This record gives sequence, structure tokens and C-alpha cells, in this order.
Amino acid sequence: SLYVLPHLFNAHIDAQCVLCLLNSFNQDYEALRQECLETGCLFQDPSFLAEPPSLGFKELAPFSAKTRDVEWMRPTELTDDPQFILGGATRTDICQGALGDCWLLAAIASLTLNERLLHRVVPHGQSFQEDYAGIFHFQFWQFGEWVDVVIDDRLPTKNGEIMFVHSAEGNEFWSALLEKAYAKLNGSYEALSGGSTTEGFEDFTGGVSEMYELRKAPRDLYRIIGKALDRGSLLGCSIDITSAFDMESVTFKKLVKGHAYSVTGLKKVDYQGQVERLIRVRNPWGQVEWTGAWSDNSPEWDELDPSEREDLHLKMEDGEFWMSFQEFLRQFSRLEICNLTADALSEDGLSHWNTIKFHGMWRRGSTAGGCRNHPNTFWINPQYKITLLEEDDDPEDEEVACSFLVALMQKDRRRYRKQGQDMHTIGFAIYEVRNELLRSRQGCQNVHLKKDFFLTHSSCARSETFVNLREVSNRLRLPPGEYLIVPSTFESGQEADFVLRVFTEKQSETDMESCRTMVSLMDVSFSRCFPPTPVIYREYDMDKSGSMSSYEMRLAVESAGFKLNNRLNQVLVARYAENEAIDFDNFICCLVKLEAMFSKYCTVS
Repeated sequence: SLYVLPHLFNAHIDAQCVLCLLNSFNQDYEALRQECLETGCLFQDPSFLAEPPSLGFKELAPFSAKTRDVEWMRPTELTDDPQFILGGATRTDICQGALGDCWLLAAIASLTLNERLLHRVVPHGQSFQEDYAGIFHFQFWQFGEWVDVVIDDRLPTKNGEIMFVHSAEGNEFWSALLEKAYAKLNGSYEALSGGSTTEGFEDFTGGVSEMYELRKAPRDLYRIIGKALDRGSLLGCSIDITSAFDMESVTFKKLVKGHAYSVTGLKKVDYQGQVERLIRVRNPWGQVEWTGAWSDNSPEWDELDPSEREDLHLKMEDGEFWMSFQEFLRQFSRLEICNLTADALSEDGLSHWNTIKFHGMWRRGSTAGGCRNHPNTFWINPQYKITLLEEDDDPEDEEVACSFLVALMQKDRRRYRKQGQDMHTIGFAIYEVRNELLRSRQGCQNVHLKKDFFLTHSSCARSETFVNLREVSNRLRLPPGEYLIVPSTFESGQEADFVLRVFTEKQSETDMESCRTMVSLMDVSFSRCFPPTPVIYREYDMDKSGSMSSYEMRLAVESAGFKLNNRLNQVLVARYAENEAIDFDNFICCLVKLEAMFSKYCTVS
């Protein structure tokens, strides 16, 4: 029941660029594995070499102190009995090494709690015994697509020990190889240093994350966490730092500041005649545990029924501990929850989200207008219209409103760290748009609103803050109606590609201009006879990039029967091109406008 702009035409150039990047390795796991088995040679990955640049660019740069004497070794060289997964993938298989990617490891630890999700990321049938060829593969969600990443099993070591993530057993290697595949996806191991657990959550599930500040947590947060765990959601938590000196410092009761933990369970127990709410947390270091109330050897456990105590202890792994929920709210600063979307769930019926997805870009001089602090350029940012159709059906809520979640994600920023760049500070604003404004141009509702509109209208909702994380998201409620979402960087002129996702609990629709226009195109009796519009578009998209250049557009327009002079061609490109590229939607609009103009001119003549 959700109406979404068709993606069948690969209309967005930036989406195509992302796909080209993700497929640039051009590696077929099964074909490469078979070739290795036939030749008797172990796989050596030419696209992520076992050489210093794959480690990093700053602290892990070639010839740096931390990368001196690094030797890349296969698990078969490290142990006599290497195993891919031994006794099932568990949280103890994930022990942090000499890389600041605890955020990623916390996400992996949560992933092990959901077997179906785990095996989406870590495909079945891989081992060091049967048909071993030194090649493995993993799957990650990247900006709307699932990507298969192939690696060889040469791991960076020092003195015969794996440098980065490793298992407690020492001969189990799925987690180390998963980390390597993720490093390849992001350009290097060092590119993984520092981040938010939600980033890993989303790349393992394709889900959408929410963040809660625990000092102002909602009253029903315990229920929210329980519901999230029941639905297979991934959860992480952390303690804020006040200065660089706080990073990974240990508190009096053995909690680590600036460190990512995963939340793995909830339990209510009968303690001294009252119900005590407990929460289970795991440190991806595999050690350094909470020593306060309800820690492993605390006296509180003596008050419980022995069978209940034994049951709760049996379900714990190394680095994992219980604490009271109230203490959790006091000690930790932030909770992150990744809600799973339909393709990540074991039962589609569990998903209550309708999903709308837009790919876009900010480009200097054309679409990078910055936030509202830049009133002269804010209007040039990309604009996306959604229509909220149905209000929530909560009987206890008297307000007529629609619940939805907006998530803005910038793409591939870790890959730019080698060039000294990092995440931009991003956010979004939402404006109510009345029909008469959108119909200011006859026959086309998708008008890009100009500077005057934003100078005279306030936003009705916005991201809680602009943040320099990969994604900013907020759960919002607005009355049914039409709204414009304007994503932007904080500063103007900053370039990046992004994906904007809108999740609604009820029916909604995106701007259907392309669909309406295609209907108009079919209904119009053209004075010129030319092939169907998609055929023309495919023919003149000569490089198959999903968009046309201004030169390709000129040829396509001529093929459609419109002979235009240079000046008019320039006007059309200025009107319908984004960053000098014309997508399928705009090409259709252009032809409809031209037909209307030519028809009117011929009639007048």
C-alpha cells in the first residue's frame, strides 16, 4: 500500500555511482574459489593486498611504528587446527585487538544473538577443511543494496599473534575474517577506527537506528528495550567522555568510558520482596566487567532462588554482566537501537514499517546549500516531498498525527579518510507544503521551492541536531498532509552523496510526478512520431550510467523530434540537470514540456 517512485529506470546517477563502487572488485566468490581449487593455488586478493596500505594511512600508515614487523599469515599457518566457526558463533569469538573499532565489535556481538541475521552476513558452507582455497566472503548492506565482499584469509599478525579482532579460543577465525572484509569495504583497517555502533548495526541488517539519551530517557524505555530484543533488534550503549584523556578510561566500578558495549538481555527477578529489573551488557574486550550491584560475584545474587541464579549465570559469556536497570540509566549515557526492516526479519509480519528511499547528492555550486543558517543558498539543497495519509490508531492518543521516522545517511565517508576528510555534519528540516504552492506551475506538482518560501516559512519539524555521524535519524509525528524534507550539510558547499530513508507506520506516498507525467505522456497525441521514451533514454544513455550528459540529452531530444537551437538547449540543461546530469524523471518532464510548447505554438500558428 506504499507508493514509491519507481526505481526500474536506474534514474539516479549517484545511486549508480555507488553501485559501480561496490561492484568495482568484480569478484565472483564461487568462480574464484573453483579456479583456486582447480589450479591448487590459495587465493590472493588483488583488490585488497596483504601490504601496508591495507592497514592504514596515519597511525597504521606504511613504515609507522605500529606496522613495523607486521606479517600477513593464513590461519593454517597460525594453528594446526583452524576452524571457521567452532561450536556456533558466540560473543566470546569477538575479542578486540589493537584497533579502535569497539563500535563494530559491539555490533558483531549483538549479531550473534540472531542466527538468521548472522548467516546473512556470514554465509554458510565456509571452512578450513572441505575444499579450502584460502578464500572467504561476507555480505553487508550498503546504502540500500546488499554487497558480497570477497577476501583472502591472510591476516595481519605480529610475533605470530593476530593484531586485530580474534576469538578467545585462538583457533576460530570467522570474526577476524569478517573484520577484514569490512576493512576492505571501507578502504583499510584504520578506516574502521572510531564510530557509532549503529553504523555496524545497519550494515549488518539494512535496518534503521534510533538513539536515546539515557539522562532523559522515556518512562517506558525498559519496555522499548524488551520489545526490541524480542523482535531481534540490535542494541548498543556507551558512556560519554568529557575530554580525550577520558577515552577508554576505566571508572571505579570497571566501566570503560568512550567504549561501545552491546545490550544482550533483560530479566525481572524477585529481590527482597520486590521486582528488580535487570539488564545484561557485554564488553567486546571479553573482559573488564562491572563490579557494582548484580555483578558476577556481588551479594545480591545470594537473595535469589538458586535455580534462577544458576540460570541467569549460565547465560552469560566472558565480558558480560548484569546490572540493575536504574543503575544502567545512571552509569551509561546513550542507548542505540537498530530496528529491523522487512528483509532482515524472519517473519515479515513483525515489520510495521513502510519504507521510502531517496538517493541524492550535495554538489558545490548546485545542490550544497548548507543549513538554514545560510538563507541565500539553503533552497538549492535537494527537496523531497512525502504525503502522510493515515493518522495513528492509538486509542489513548487524542492527537491526530502520523508517526514516521526520517533517517539521513551520508555515503562512503570512511573511504575519504586517506585524503584527510571525514564525516560531514548533517541534518534535515521538514516543511508543510500546501497544494496551492506545489501547483504554482500548471501540470507539474514537483516544484523546487525557491528562496522566498524558506524566508517566509518555518520548519514544522527537523532533526534534533546536526551531527558528524554517518546517519542522523529522528522519530516524528505530524498531522496528515504533504511535507517537504530538505536534507543538508551544516556548512554550505560541502560535497557528498546521501540516502534519505523515511519509515512510516501507516500508509504514505512519495511524490508521484514521474508516474503522473508518464501517464500524461501516453495520453498526449504527439505531432511527432518517435519511439517510446524509455527506449530513447536507454539508447542515448551511452555510458549506461543511469543518467544522460547534456550532450546525450541533446541527441535524445532530437531523436524525439524536437529541433532546438543552442540557447534553448542550454536553458533545458539548466532547468532539468542536476550536477550536469539528467535523470529519467527529468527527461520525461522535459519532453512533456516541449510537447506542450510545440503543440500550443502549432495551434496558435
